[in-house]
Amino acid sequence: MKYVFVNGIILDGTKDMKPLKNMAVLVDEGKIVDVVPANSSGISGYEVVDLKGQYLLPGLINLHVHLASSGKPPRPNQKPTNYKRLFQVLTASRTVKSVVKKMEAGCAETELMSGVTTIRTVGGVLDFDGQNRDAIKKGKIKGPRILAANTGISVPGGHFAGSIATEAATAEEAVKHVQMIAETHPDLIKLMITGGVMDSSSEGEPGVLRMPPEIVKAACDEAHRLGFTVAAHVESPAGVKVALENGVDTIEHGAKPDEEMIQLFKEKKAVEICTISPALPYCEFTLEESHALPVAKKNGKIVMDGIIACAKACIENDIPVGLGNDVGCPFVLHYNFWRELYYFHKYVGVSNAFSLYTATLRNAEIAKIDDITGSIEKGKSADMIVVKDNPLDDLRALKDVSMVIMEGKIYDHPVVKKNQKVDDLLDKYM
Repeated sequence: MKYVFVNGIILDGTKDMKPLKNMAVLVDEGKIVDVVPANSSGISGYEVVDLKGQYLLPGLINLHVHLASSGKPPRPNQKPTNYKRLFQVLTASRTVKSVVKKMEAGCAETELMSGVTTIRTVGGVLDFDGQNRDAIKKGKIKGPRILAANTGISVPGGHFAGSIATEAATAEEAVKHVQMIAETHPDLIKLMITGGVMDSSSEGEPGVLRMPPEIVKAACDEAHRLGFTVAAHVESPAGVKVALENGVDTIEHGAKPDEEMIQLFKEKKAVEICTISPALPYCEFTLEESHALPVAKKNGKIVMDGIIACAKACIENDIPVGLGNDVGCPFVLHYNFWRELYYFHKYVGVSNAFSLYTATLRNAEIAKIDDITGSIEKGKSADMIVVKDNPLDDLRALKDVSMVIMEGKIYDHPVVKKNQKVDDLLDKYM
């Protein structure tokens, strides 16, 4: 269908975006044909979509997603999950695997219906992310554009080893694992270089370095040889430095920076992906609310403070910073990416406009898809959302999306199933 979107206020996603009034966006065959004055004669022949004064902006881009988990919070006194055993159960038979893949597809659809038109998955069950990516492209299921890492690479005893990440004990094994994952046609490679909050064994050691430098280097060298960028889970200063020194392209999460780290970011032309959402519940919630152990609350604060400090320092030094919310972690739900934009503004101290730009065009640039999406510009994919109020005034306007347009297909008044108890709890810390 040929559509012309009129009577809307356009926020185009560019760094210096200002509300544009009295303009029309022409869409044909899934692409933005042009952005013209509303009284232009060129809009004849298009079906009119009257936005009635609402705001039209690019679809959001979430650079850190795990489709294999819903983000459901833990129960009181719940025992720590044995992820390796859970993975064995979820991949035990063709029938179970089919159910898991369908569940992940449902999570992807929720992302889309909440206003996220592109996701970058960074660790999942087998190659289900890639399979769902391909099914979405073929129109078999609904969902956002997916950039899939499929399975990640960890080390024995490392972060999510044996579940959403394989276990490479040597540099040689790491090379073989990259090659094995490459056969599943991913869009990037993911490494688990350090531990995290949930698998730290003592206070003060979240993000302990697990993957030796030689394994990091071998994996990065092979990934780059095959044409892939490398993203890495890193939550400690030592881990960030090992990652940057040995070829990682994007640091997922981050840690408290120093001059050496900042210089490495610059020299390696690396990127920081800010992910405040998963650390906040451990850091800010009471133990009764998070159902976490005291050690997790203290380590959560170390991680959250490190992520915020790293993002601030990178911005101050003109190092690219992207946004992802590590959805799938406890209390991080698939329809709540808008909260990451709000946290970025609140804790890192950027403007609402910069936060929105980061989650749209900047994220597209980081993912190397800015020629396809990320802004409302002639020739780009018609990936857009409509909201009632101005997110430049208050990013909470993104909470309720009245329309999603994905490659020109319109989803009017999209509905997602929400967890009101979790939302009410998170709202207390906005």
